[in-house]
Amino acid sequence: MMRAAPNAGDGGSYPRGGDYRTILSGTAQNVVGIGVAAAALLVIQVLMTRTLGSAGYGVVTVLSQAAFVASFATRAGMDMAVLRDVAVDAGTGEWRRIRGTVARATWIGLAVSAAIAALLVVFADPISRVFNVDPTEHPWAVEVAAVGLPFLAVTNVWLAATRGLKIMRYTLYIFWAGQNLLWILLTLLLWTVSTTATASIAAYSLSWAAASAAAWLSWRRESRTWEIAPPEAGWLGKLVRYAGPRAPAALFAQLLFWTDLFVLTYFVSDSEVGVYSAALRAGQVVMLFLTSVNLMFGPYVADLYNRGQHSRLDDLYKTLTRWLVAATLPVFALIAIAPDAVMSLFGSDFADAGRTALLILLAGQLANVATGSAGFILIMVGRTGWDLLVYVSSLVLDVVLAIWLCSRYGIEGAALANAITFTVSNLFRLTLVYRFVRIQPYDARYARLLIPGAAAAGVMWAGQRLLDARSPLDLAILGILGGIVYFGAYLVAGLTPQERTGLNSLVTKLRSRRAGTPEAGESSKSQ
Repeated sequence: MMRAAPNAGDGGSYPRGGDYRTILSGTAQNVVGIGVAAAALLVIQVLMTRTLGSAGYGVVTVLSQAAFVASFATRAGMDMAVLRDVAVDAGTGEWRRIRGTVARATWIGLAVSAAIAALLVVFADPISRVFNVDPTEHPWAVEVAAVGLPFLAVTNVWLAATRGLKIMRYTLYIFWAGQNLLWILLTLLLWTVSTTATASIAAYSLSWAAASAAAWLSWRRESRTWEIAPPEAGWLGKLVRYAGPRAPAALFAQLLFWTDLFVLTYFVSDSEVGVYSAALRAGQVVMLFLTSVNLMFGPYVADLYNRGQHSRLDDLYKTLTRWLVAATLPVFALIAIAPDAVMSLFGSDFADAGRTALLILLAGQLANVATGSAGFILIMVGRTGWDLLVYVSSLVLDVVLAIWLCSRYGIEGAALANAITFTVSNLFRLTLVYRFVRIQPYDARYARLLIPGAAAAGVMWAGQRLLDARSPLDLAILGILGGIVYFGAYLVAGLTPQERTGLNSLVTKLRSRRAGTPEAGESSKSQ
C-alpha cells in the first residue's frame, strides 16, 4: 500500500528541525549554486561579447531575456501556486493532496506556454521589429527563443514543488548550475556549425529542454510513493483566484528588470544596447543573494502564516533580511569602488561607456536588497491582487521614466529610470507587508554591520588607489582582500549574541565529530 506521508530520511522527507538551521542549510546550498551560476553567466557573457561583439551580444541578451521574462506569464502563475499549496499541505500533513495539485498545475502551465510559443513563432517577423532585431541578419532568432518557453514553464513548476517541501538542492543543481553550464557547452557546440546570435539563442532554449527533464525526474523521485487524493470541489476556481493575478504580476516583475533596456533600443545604437546589457548584468549580481533567500523563505512564509505564527514569521523576516544585507555589503562596496574593473570583464570598450550606468543601477539594487523578501511575503500570504497592483504601477512608472530619460541621457537615463522605479516599488511593497501582515524587516541589529562594512570598503578603496584597478586580476585582488577584512570584522563586531552562541555551538559540534566523541545528547541516549 502506498504511504500517505514521507518518512524521515527517505527520498521524500520533509525537512525537520529549527527554521533557521533548515533555511541556512538551503541558503548555503543556494550560495554554491549562485557562485556556479554567476561564474557560468560571466563566462557566457564574456564569450559572447568577445566573439559576437556588442551588437550580437545585445541581440542575444534582448531575445533570451525576453523569453525568460515571457515565461513568467506563460507558466500562468502555476509555479507560485504550487510552491504555496505544497508548503501549506506539507505543513498540515495533507500529503495525499500534493501530487494531484502539482500534476494539474503542470498541465496548465504547459498548455498555456505551448500556445503562446506557437503564436510567437507565427508572428516572429513583427516581434523582430518590436525588439529592433533585423531578421535578415539574425534569421530564426525569435522562433528558436520561443521554442524554449514550454520547457521554461514546466521546469519552474516542478522545481517550485520541490522547494515547497523545503528542499533546495534540485533548484541548485538544475536551475542555478545545470542550465547555465549547459548553455555554455551547447553554445560552444553550436558555434562549430554557426557562430551567430541565433545559434547562441538556440543553445539557450535547448539548455532549458534538458533542465525540464531533470526537474521532472527530481520531482518524481520525491513524490512517486505518495497516495493521490481526488481534487476537492472548486479546485480550479480556487487556483485561478490565486494564480490569475499572479501570472501578469510575475511577467511585470521580470519586465521591471529589463523594460528600460527594451525602451533603450529605440534611442541608441546596438553597441550602446550591448554596453547597457552588460551593466545590467553586472548590477544584478547582488540580486542573486536576494533570490537565494526568497527561494528558501517562501515556503516558510506560506506555512507559518497559514498556522497563525506571525511573531515567528516576523523574527525570521528581520533576521533573514539582515543576513541578506550583511552578505551583499562587500559586493556592493567592490562594484561601487571599482566599476571600471567590473565593466572591463566584458571587454575594454565596455569600461568607460558603462561605468556611470552601472553605479546608478547599483543604487536601485540597494533598495531591492534592503527590503528583503517583501514581495514574496505578499505572494505567499495570498495577496496576489495587491502584488499585481504594485507591479502594474511600477511598470507604468518605469516605461514613462525610461521614455523620458533614455531620449535625453541614453544609457545613463535608462539606468536612472531603473533605479527610481525599484526604489519606489520596494517602498510600496514594504508598506503593504506591514499593513496586511504587521511585520517589517528592521531593528537595531543592523548597526552591527557598520564596522565590517566600513573596514572592507576602506581596504578596497586603498587597494583601488594603489592598483588603479581596471583589470579582472585587479578586481579579484580587491575582492579577496576586502572579503577577508569584512569576514574578520564581522566575526569580531558584526555577530549578535545569539549568532555568536550558535556559531560557538557549531564549532564545538564540528570539533566533537572530528575527534570522534559523541555529543552530549547522543551520549545520554546511549546510556
